[in-house]
Amino acid sequence: MSRLPTTPPPPERAVVVGLITRQQPKEKVEEYLSELEFLLETAGGLPEKRFVQVLDQPNPQTYVGSGKLEEIKQYILAEEIRLVVFDDDLGPSQLRNIERELNCKVLDRTNLILDIFAKRARTSHARTQVELAQYQYLLPRLTRMWTHLERQRGGIGLRGPGETEIETDRRVIRDKISLLKERLKEIDTQLAVQRKNRGKLIRVALVGYTNVGKSTLMNLLSKSDVFAENKLFATLDTTVRKVVVDNLPFLLSDTVGFIRKLPHGLIESFKSTLDELRESDILLHVVDISHPEFESQIETVNQTLQEIGASDKKTIMVFNKIDAYNTDTEPFDETDLFAQRRLSLDELKNSWMAKHGQTSIFISALHKENYHQLRSLLYQEIKDMHAIRYPYDNFLY
Repeated sequence: MSRLPTTPPPPERAVVVGLITRQQPKEKVEEYLSELEFLLETAGGLPEKRFVQVLDQPNPQTYVGSGKLEEIKQYILAEEIRLVVFDDDLGPSQLRNIERELNCKVLDRTNLILDIFAKRARTSHARTQVELAQYQYLLPRLTRMWTHLERQRGGIGLRGPGETEIETDRRVIRDKISLLKERLKEIDTQLAVQRKNRGKLIRVALVGYTNVGKSTLMNLLSKSDVFAENKLFATLDTTVRKVVVDNLPFLLSDTVGFIRKLPHGLIESFKSTLDELRESDILLHVVDISHPEFESQIETVNQTLQEIGASDKKTIMVFNKIDAYNTDTEPFDETDLFAQRRLSLDELKNSWMAKHGQTSIFISALHKENYHQLRSLLYQEIKDMHAIRYPYDNFLY
């Protein structure tokens, strides 16, 4: 008997919540919430409404004020929405208080990113890194988790666990964290040995904001088949390929994309993955030139590189997706700060975007525009670096 195809479940409807503060002006908050909605869609959700409030700082009890929380409550009750996502990290007491008031599932930005990472992790290495980050996130929120269970299971014979059981679980989680850290140390050692055994090849690493086209460029340069998708964090596992440009071999790696407000625990957990950046010789910083906030994305990547100790690398700026840039047909508006998107490619190369002291190239990885110029640029940079580092290896050139 043939099995009927299963219908995928409908996307989980949700609302997102953000704050306008002195540190986060309105323009930034709107940008962050757009990204949060993209994260939600990547996780399989459907954002239906934004709630934004102006406060000097987040309410320590409920993140937003009581009036705004009541407004959110009335909306989700009327629309039968069961998920609310907050753009910033929520403390354990904030989570507990908000869940008690809204009586629905509440996630913060970190929790949402962890959920996406858990779905995207394909290798045991990536799964171990994500699992560690999840446990580190869970540990301080354990009391809130038990309170959540008590509310759902309350009744005779189904009372929630006491403090003793919570402490037991805390100890179990701490032991699990220690075990995962030890496992990652072993992986770090193995990967370090692998990197040392790669010989005298120059290492090039693709770096950039998430969803800028790094994996597409990886596939193009290495003629491989790395998973690429128009979603955030399509790639978590570091992929390394040997590439030959003309007669010159080098190693090319694709790494996890960065994002604003990237949880510190994830950076710590993905140390072994980010070591690929620290130990590379050249960084290809891929930028989505068609994104209206590409300049802010560049800044986020540079800040993260500085945080992990990889900001001193030789860097080539690869402005990708010029095909999307060139096909913008919206009416010209002189008051639009992003109106310079209307410039031709030649004008763009001579604009302020190309005058930052780093080698730059403008390409479309999807349509192979200016691909050969990129190969020639890479060849020259790798050849020059190899000649300095290994002056007696003249067989390459």
